Amino acid sequence: MASSATPTQELPKMSLLQHLEELRKRIIVSVLAIIGGFLACWWKADLIYGYMQRPITKVLTAHHLDSQLIYTAPTEPFNIYMKVGLIAGIFVASPIVLYQLWLFISPGLFRNEKRYVLPFMSSTVLLFLAGGAFGYFMVYPAALKFLIEYSGTQFRPLITVTEYTDLFLTIMLGLGIVFEMPIVIFFLALMGIVDAGWLWRNLRYSILIIFIIAAIVTPTTDILNMCIFAAPMIVLYLFSIGVAWMVHPNRRKAREAKTNA
Repeated sequence: MASSATPTQELPKMSLLQHLEELRKRIIVSVLAIIGGFLACWWKADLIYGYMQRPITKVLTAHHLDSQLIYTAPTEPFNIYMKVGLIAGIFVASPIVLYQLWLFISPGLFRNEKRYVLPFMSSTVLLFLAGGAFGYFMVYPAALKFLIEYSGTQFRPLITVTEYTDLFLTIMLGLGIVFEMPIVIFFLALMGIVDAGWLWRNLRYSILIIFIIAAIVTPTTDILNMCIFAAPMIVLYLFSIGVAWMVHPNRRKAREAKTNA
């Protein structure tokens, strides 16, 4: 009897007010961490932007074009550095934000599952980094090369810092978020919303949705770049099916019952 009651004892119930108070506490800590990250990154925003500008500089230089970006309003550089500092600050603060998220959801986990806090945080950051690196080193240079070559010699590019920054952040953040698919599936499966069987049965529809997302995110209209976007998303979806199978409530209860037997 004592062993069968263990799962209930490990998952204490919280009232709605307690949940809201806990959520408020986690949000406050996360916001303070983001503010600290923003101030630290804003101080080095020019250095960060130098790395952001490298892909377009290489492509323009390779085509013997002026590689210096322009701005059309006096406030543009200041606003760009503010935006870069904020995005970089969010990323710097992400371990603290993710830890607050874990502290918020951990009361709904069994004791043996709470040990996965470090794998959860590290995999979330690594997946986002992998998405950004995939975009920075593969997708974005290929897309810029295609766009510059497509214009030929008939036009001379005058690219503003705002247009370039918006495109860069759209690609990098878009791919970073897309690479978090296993984490999203992890939470959905953890709450029992989806399971591995449902994900597998809807594989063909998911592939269709993935190609639609790839068509929206990619800055070019050619099929090759869209396939480059879609390929890792399909692999991540298949990996997510395994994640859903492992963390679904039914399997969690079965593992807990086996442990307590």
